[in-house]
Amino acid sequence: MTTLVVAAALGLSVAPAPAQDFGSKELIDAANKEGRLVFYTANFAEVEQQVINAFNKRFPNIKVEMVRAPGGQLITRIKTEAAAGKLSADVVNHSDRALMVELVDLFMDYAPPNAADYRTDVLVSPKLWPGVTLGWSIAYNTELVKDPPKTWMDLTKPEYKGKKIGQVIAPSGGTTWTRVMFERQVLGEDYHRKQAALDNVLYPSGAPMSDAIVRGEVAMGPLLYNIVYTKTKEGAPIDAVFAPEGVPINPYADGIPKTAKNPNAAKLFMNWRLSVEGQTFMIRELGNITSLKNPPFYPKGWDPKVIKVWVPDFDQYVKLHSAWVEEWNKTYNYRQ
Repeated sequence: MTTLVVAAALGLSVAPAPAQDFGSKELIDAANKEGRLVFYTANFAEVEQQVINAFNKRFPNIKVEMVRAPGGQLITRIKTEAAAGKLSADVVNHSDRALMVELVDLFMDYAPPNAADYRTDVLVSPKLWPGVTLGWSIAYNTELVKDPPKTWMDLTKPEYKGKKIGQVIAPSGGTTWTRVMFERQVLGEDYHRKQAALDNVLYPSGAPMSDAIVRGEVAMGPLLYNIVYTKTKEGAPIDAVFAPEGVPINPYADGIPKTAKNPNAAKLFMNWRLSVEGQTFMIRELGNITSLKNPPFYPKGWDPKVIKVWVPDFDQYVKLHSAWVEEWNKTYNYRQ
C-alpha cells in the first residue's frame, strides 16, 4: 500500500511532491518561458477546468487555453487542421484510443517521468498516455433502493423488470463499448439477452441517465463512476457500488503533436497530469480511476483485495466493435 493510501486511511496530510518530480529544472524553466499551451479535449469542459486549476496551483505561470469538442468533432478538427498545416493543439486528450491510434503519426515521442509506473495493457502507443481513466460502476437511487445490486449479474434479476434499470446505448462511444465488451466476454454471451428482457430504459449518454436516476425515473443501472461521484458530492440521492466481477475501465489517449508551438509547457502539463499528484487529484476530486499499477488512492467502496479493473484487449476492441454493437442494438430493440 502506498504512502498516500496509508495517509488517506489515517486522515493524515501528505506533503506535496517536489516540483522536480514533474520534469527537470531546464524543462520547467522552458515551460515557464513559453507561458501557455493550447489543450484540445473531448472530456467535459467543467471537469478539465478543475484539472487545469489544480495544475495552475502548482505552475501558476502557464496559461492553459482549452478547446473542447465532442469526440468525433474533435478528431475531425484535428485532421482538418493538420492537413492544412495549422494544428493549434499543444496537447490532445481523447477518450477513444482507436481513433487516436489512427492519428498517431501526428504525435511526437513522449513519455512521462513515471512511465514505468503505468500498466502496459492500457498503452496503445508509446506516444499516447492515459491522463484520464474512467471506470464503470452500478449506480442506484439511494431513496428508492435500500438493498442495491452488489454484482453485475444482479442486474439480470427478474424482480427488476419493468423499466427499473437504465442503460446507456452501446453506440454512444468508446467508453460504453468497453462496458458492452466486458459484459459479453466476462458475464456471458447471454447476459445482454437476460438484461434486455427486463425492459431497460435506454439513454443516449450517462448525463441524462444519471439525471433520471436522481429523479427516480429509473432506480439503477451501469454508469461511469465519475458521473455518479460528482452528483453524490452535490448531495443528490445517488450512489454506486463496484462489482466483484470487475470494473471495466476506459483509459484515454493523450499526446503532444509534433507541431506543438509550446512543447515544453505541453510536456510539463502532461507530466503533472500523469504524476501521482495529478492522478490523486482526479481520483479524489473527480471520481476517476487510474491506470497506474499501484493506485495512490482508492474510491469509496473499492476493496483492492476484491475489486479488480478489467482492460479490453485492444485488437479485439477495434475488430469486434461494429458486429457486437449491431447485435446489442438488435437485442435491446434500439434503432439509431
